[in-house]
Order: sequence, then C-alpha cells, then structure tokens
Amino acid sequence: MGAVTRDFEGGATDPVALSVILPCYRAAGLAIASAETLASFLHGRISRWEIIVVDDGGGDFPASPFGANWGTGGSVRLIQLPKNRGKGAAVAAGMRAATGAVRIFTDVDLPYGIAPILLLESIIRTRRIHVVIGDRTFPQSRYATDLPVMRRAASRVFSLITATLVTGGFFDTQCGLKGFRGDVADALFALQRLERFSFDVELIYLALTYGLEIKRVPVVLEVNRTSSVRIGRDSVRSLADLARLRFNRFRGRYDCPQLEELVATECSSVTETLR
Repeated sequence: MGAVTRDFEGGATDPVALSVILPCYRAAGLAIASAETLASFLHGRISRWEIIVVDDGGGDFPASPFGANWGTGGSVRLIQLPKNRGKGAAVAAGMRAATGAVRIFTDVDLPYGIAPILLLESIIRTRRIHVVIGDRTFPQSRYATDLPVMRRAASRVFSLITATLVTGGFFDTQCGLKGFRGDVADALFALQRLERFSFDVELIYLALTYGLEIKRVPVVLEVNRTSSVRIGRDSVRSLADLARLRFNRFRGRYDCPQLEELVATECSSVTETLR
C-alpha cells in the first residue's frame, strides 16, 4: 500500500510560493500544533503557501487533524506513509509532493523557530540561490551547549568524518533546516537514495558534485523535543550510509542531466551578461 495524502485546502488557485515540509513519527499532537502555528504565521506574509506534514508510518493522526481556517492563502496536506522508513524518506515524500517555488523542510517541533523559514524563503526567492541551509557552527549560532555531552560528541565526530570523506570541508550537514529552489528540489530529491539520518549528507554531496550554489545561515536552537537519535545504532548506520553514497556515485545512480543543464545554462547566462 502506498502513501495516503489528505488535503485540508484553503481554496486558493494561485501558484504556490512556499512549501514547508514537516516530517514526523509518532508525534501527531506536536505536528498538528506546529502546523497551525506555522499556518497562522505565514498567513498574510506569503501570498500562497502550503504546509505538508509527513507521518512516517506512526499512524497516530486523528481523522480530522487540522481544524483551523487559513482563508484563501494557504493549505495543509497530510501524507501518511504506510510504514516507518526514516526521516529522509519522509522529507523526500513531502518534497516530491510539494509544488512551491521555494521548498523548505524543518523538524516538526520547529527547533529554530519560524522566522528563519522566511529568511530562507527570501534568500532563495530574491537571489535565486539553489540551496540555503542552517549551520550550527557559525559564531552567531546557538546550539551545541543545549545538548547532552554524548550527543554533542557524536555529532562532532560524524561531522568531521563527513567533512573529510564526503563534503570536502563543508562542516555542518545535519542541521534540520534546509531550503531549496523548486526546480533544484525536483532534481535533487529524485536522486535521493538514503532514507535515514544521512540523507542530509547525500543532498549536500549532490549539490556540491553538480556545482550548485549553497548559502549557509546561522541558527539559534529554541526547542529540542523530538530527537530520536540512538548514538550507537545510528552512528553505525550513518557510517554505512557514507559507503553507500560513494557506491551509488560509482554505479551512476546520481547521474542527472537535468542538474547539469541547469548549472550550465545559468553559467552561460552570467557569462553573456559579463560580455
């Protein structure tokens, strides 16, 4: 059985300017509250928006989860995966269903607040940046001191390994706030193969491989309620995923003429402008 999509529309027909994906697992109450908070915030600030909540097989949503009336400016959609597959699978399902010119995913508890979502949207919309991500390593960021010691240590070790073996020094790949231009999201998430925590690394690796423009922004951790990380188990899985990433590249599973053409066309356009 495939994913089930349930729409709670506001009635608008204009093109979607912003899609926000909220992946969750056995956190229906939190997802409903976050979606309603985010909807109230976006109403009147973005001309046309959609929120896509993706239930990663938790099966704990009620029949009518979203009761707020957001007028004609936006909509909320619930996608329910038939079984638990991992955060990467949930994000991919939401991104592939999204139609926004800008598409952003963040954790369901909105750990970095709501304002950064508008920041990412503005950067991508006005500057046409391909990918914008939160980075917890900037001096302006506030993150690591609020986490347990073992969690901080595991995150730092994995980041160092990732920077050395995969991203060529691109340090923070795991921050749960990332935005994409719509056409770039279509191409990247069609290529995604990793379904659990290492999917962020895969996305950054692909973006760097194809020469996409990546902008990093500082983040401030406001809440941290939903982490399902298990240090030992997930560390082993993540290291295995890094090996799979290289193997997928070797087997040609990341070949993407669409991204090659996109980057070549934009480079050609800039070159013509400078002549």
